[in-house]
Amino acid sequence: MISFIKGRLVEKSPDTAIIDCNGVGYEVRISALTFESLKDESCTLLVHYAVTVDVRSGASNHQLFGFLSRSERDIFRQLISVSGVSTSIALSVMSNLSVDQLQRAILDRDDKIFKSVKGIGPKLAQRIVMELSEKISLPEISAENSVPSGNMAKQEALAALCALGFDRVRADRTLNAILKEADDELGVEQLIKKSLQTL
Repeated sequence: MISFIKGRLVEKSPDTAIIDCNGVGYEVRISALTFESLKDESCTLLVHYAVTVDVRSGASNHQLFGFLSRSERDIFRQLISVSGVSTSIALSVMSNLSVDQLQRAILDRDDKIFKSVKGIGPKLAQRIVMELSEKISLPEISAENSVPSGNMAKQEALAALCALGFDRVRADRTLNAILKEADDELGVEQLIKKSLQTL
């Protein structure tokens, strides 16, 4: 079992990173969130090692999935433990939503947020929420940069920014920062305007 990879970042794309470890180049699948955060040439990625076998041909496929934090790897493993969630679907979920967003959605039993991810239909979204809500406890959620999910103005502003083509994770972080610094309650239009000045 491979636990982590430490080496020199040779190449990266939105879904893959090539890490040189003492002359051996490891191809590691990554999420869009990890892609944005990988900036240094020297890096360490926590790894999930997966083997899939084609039932018809018997051929096996070995893949490494890399994460910057233990919480990212843990939520990935929890996602693929749900029947119907492949490693590709789990990676797509993590490319669209941060760990905190995922945990809040699961605890709030908000299956709508999962339906927006390609490859996840209504039944699978409900299954994810139902199965994982029993595995994730409230203390696991980080209080850092946290904004209540019930903030409707924030949710509407986030939807509007995504419709304008902005990355969901970056837009969510920007809105969280704005709301954290605001003294008064901000409306949807104010949130969008302030976000556009930053994004």
